Amino acid sequence: MTYEGAALEAAGLDMKYGRSSNHVLRDCSFRLPTGRICALVGANGAGKSTLLALASGLLRPAEGTIRMLGGTPAEVRERFAYVAQSKPLFPQLTVAETLRLGAELNPRRWDQAAAERIAYNDGPEPGARIRKLSGGQRTRVALALAFGKRAELLLLDEPMADLDPLARQRLTGALMAETVEHGTTIVMSSHVIAELEGACDYLFLLGSGRMRLAGECDEILAAHRRLTGMQGEFGQHTVIEERGAGRGRTALVRPNGDTDAGSWDVEEPSLEEVLLAHLRNPDAPDLRTRSATPAPRLEAAV
Repeated sequence: MTYEGAALEAAGLDMKYGRSSNHVLRDCSFRLPTGRICALVGANGAGKSTLLALASGLLRPAEGTIRMLGGTPAEVRERFAYVAQSKPLFPQLTVAETLRLGAELNPRRWDQAAAERIAYNDGPEPGARIRKLSGGQRTRVALALAFGKRAELLLLDEPMADLDPLARQRLTGALMAETVEHGTTIVMSSHVIAELEGACDYLFLLGSGRMRLAGECDEILAAHRRLTGMQGEFGQHTVIEERGAGRGRTALVRPNGDTDAGSWDVEEPSLEEVLLAHLRNPDAPDLRTRSATPAPRLEAAV
């Protein structure tokens, strides 16, 4: 039975390492509904890996709360899978032995056929030792363990970094099929924004320790417009980024009112344009859609 609450929900998360005064996360709050493929993006050092480690229970926040599938990470450990960026595996085992270990550790939920599809489709031989695999082959095996677990929530930290373009395309297809067939929720961090746009229907943009954009990709796109014209003032609209365009100016804005009221050309931007503009302007106002807003009970518990 698929869980119908929030797949991942956090309020007031605060995290820093050691005695440093720099907070990796500060008052970070968000909500992710179930059944979504969520892109987690941000600049290097923005805290993407830290957030996924907190969600998986490998780290504990200094302040705030985080819940997944209705419980703490420890309470729902059998129901989620986490693939770290380092793809830790036992180097002395073969691929087949690694999958067998996954089956033994997850006896109630293991799907051998799903694991083998990911591991062996144009991948390494069953008898190949993990220590002799390429980076891309290790990634395949790590993802095979995650898929084989038949988890309700997959947390994937840079899963495509070591894969060639064809393997990336096939992984994207597998992720989308997983969501459609089993209602699996997926959070996937990546720097390759163009690839995420076709695969993901939900977005988290992490920066300055907080969720700067959070919600459905369609709603975030609908909240922005690209205006191009001869004038440099863009009325009452909130300007995210402005630059020269020939003899005129172009701006990515968050409309406040009718964009047809001015003498501009109005276009809908791409998701990549929106993300890059917000990354270049850390002072741009945050945007969180209704579905991405934590429940009042969770905010009150902080």
